[in-house]
Amino acid sequence: MLNVFEQPWTLVGVAVVVLFGVLTFRGVWDDKRHWWQWLIPLLVAGSGFGLDALVRTDLEKINAVIETSMRAVEQEDCAAIASIIADDYHDSHHNTKEHLIAHCRNRLSKPVVEKNTKTALRIEISPPRATAVLTTVIKFEKESDIYQNYRPFAFLKLELHLLKQADKEWLINRVELLEVDRMQASWRTVR
Repeated sequence: MLNVFEQPWTLVGVAVVVLFGVLTFRGVWDDKRHWWQWLIPLLVAGSGFGLDALVRTDLEKINAVIETSMRAVEQEDCAAIASIIADDYHDSHHNTKEHLIAHCRNRLSKPVVEKNTKTALRIEISPPRATAVLTTVIKFEKESDIYQNYRPFAFLKLELHLLKQADKEWLINRVELLEVDRMQASWRTVR
């Protein structure tokens, strides 16, 4: 079923059906026509956009966290990265959030990433946990060691585990590297 809180188009479709109902009603009962009947389909369509704007679903919150992480990497902003990482973070290479952020500061101290582009994203949510498999293309800065010694871009596939916090926000509590340039990889292979 389409979630009216994630997108307005379900209620816009319902508004079209309601419009046909209003047209039929006005055609059959000519004596019961009122100007305000035209507002009914507009109110239904408007409520779709209003609900979409007012209510942030878990999927929208997770997408926002992923977009924030991608922009933070692109801008080499370790503080922004730290803000979306859970305190109990751990993965196969980083034991703590502090270890991850130190690694981030070390790697991103010089210009590295020029552009970070999402090519695919699959999210599975079973509150209070979610798993996202993100495929991205990273274009490296020309001054970076990676660009000069490796290549100008890389395809990455990551598995992000997110945890819903007490304040209903989602934070990343684990990231595992699955592929680099469409070849199986892990954190230990790309240090």
